[in-house]
Amino acid sequence: MTHAAPVIEVEELSFSYDGHHPTLENVNFTLAAGDFASIIGPNGGGKTTLLKLILGMLKPRSGRVRVFGESPDRVLSRIGTMPQHTVIDSQFPIRVIDVVLMGCLRPGRKLGAFSRADRQAARDALERVGLLGLEHRAYSALSGGQRQRVLLARAIAPNPDLLMLDEPEAGLDRKIEQDFFDLLEELNRDTTVVLVSHDLGFVASFVRTVICVHTTVDVHPTSHLDGTMIQDLYGGEVQVVHHDRHL
Repeated sequence: MTHAAPVIEVEELSFSYDGHHPTLENVNFTLAAGDFASIIGPNGGGKTTLLKLILGMLKPRSGRVRVFGESPDRVLSRIGTMPQHTVIDSQFPIRVIDVVLMGCLRPGRKLGAFSRADRQAARDALERVGLLGLEHRAYSALSGGQRQRVLLARAIAPNPDLLMLDEPEAGLDRKIEQDFFDLLEELNRDTTVVLVSHDLGFVASFVRTVICVHTTVDVHPTSHLDGTMIQDLYGGEVQVVHHDRHL
């Protein structure tokens, strides 16, 4: 039986913002193709920092990160991203299709220089998230859940092999959040998915792997997540409530 080659390889990685106090220290782990993983940990523990290092937005103080066997900056075309804070002025007259087309931008390309194939990819992405037909609607006119789906469509428009999301469920009510994770689960059939989340109980019902971050990093199957592990990670009494996925 052959094992899937790692999508992400992190070796002896350390990072600090001030050069003295480590945000991440001696991090080693791999993530296989096709996994659905969540990065969890306390506020300030290094979750988003780890995400940025994997994406090549930050450079490690020591160690290395490889994505698809390469440095992250060499494979950005294979990674779809959904950042934690995406600010689009509600007064700016931008259409849904224009937001999704932003996902097709690459270094050196001018905004607006989109091909017929790009536009078809954007429509295909909207269809996958259930919003085809709204492409000419103003982004500002959408509900919060619809906006999150548009941003997800933007991330998947270039048909990435790896999808990375930073707290994509933030601000969504429980039903919309569940629908959103159902969609991610469907996308995971073809794409490796990694997301940062605070909602341990909800995420635990979807993901297969948890990447526990608190300066150091430990990786476990979701089934191994228990109260002792969570207490050690968060430094206090934290109750994990496993939500019913289909209320």
